[in-house]
Amino acid sequence: MTAQQVIIIVSALGGIIGGMGMGGGTLLIPLLTLAAGIDQHLAQSINLIAFIPMSVVAICIHKKNGYVTFGKSVHIVALAVIGAVGGSFLAKYSGGYVLRACYGAFLIALGVYQMVKAIITAVKNKKAKNAVILNKKRTV
Repeated sequence: MTAQQVIIIVSALGGIIGGMGMGGGTLLIPLLTLAAGIDQHLAQSINLIAFIPMSVVAICIHKKNGYVTFGKSVHIVALAVIGAVGGSFLAKYSGGYVLRACYGAFLIALGVYQMVKAIITAVKNKKAKNAVILNKKRTV
């Protein structure tokens, strides 16, 4: 399989995963670096470029469905732009190893967060289910 074929497959998988709600870059960046052998800086650049059209489509859909209030979003957008610019300068001046290590740490932290969130949700659902069962027994 050629490098171009690997990149096309990896890009398609990243787009599918991104469309399902999980960030496509979570999969795209590691696959581009590991499977296609692309430099970390280039892989992150590709991910950022791919993110632009996906985010524009997502914003349009969410706005159409009434989930976006632009007046309330100004603070978030301002902080996001500041963080993006700062992160770009940090990425530019860091080596590929440091960038990979930071991205790996980010993925681990994201995984731990998702796991804790899933456990908390499961515990809450179990408590709610038990409460419903208790209420049924009391009314009978």
